Amino acid sequence: MQGTVATYDAATRSGVLLLDDGTELAFPARAFDASGLRLLRLGQRVRVETDAAGEVVRVTLPTMS
Repeated sequence: MQGTVATYDAATRSGVLLLDDGTELAFPARAFDASGLRLLRLGQRVRVETDAAGEVVRVTLPTMS
């Protein structure tokens, strides 16, 4: 699924995404760390991967695989 970065704290490497349906979805530092990215910008489009429980496990750019 995809969403937009609503908040991002570079110190904690965590934040909140706004999904296309308007749902807010928090992501932890480990999901950001799994992406290989160095930073995120507010308003940036991202692809979100979740586990079976619905927790975010990876946040990447839509062009990354």
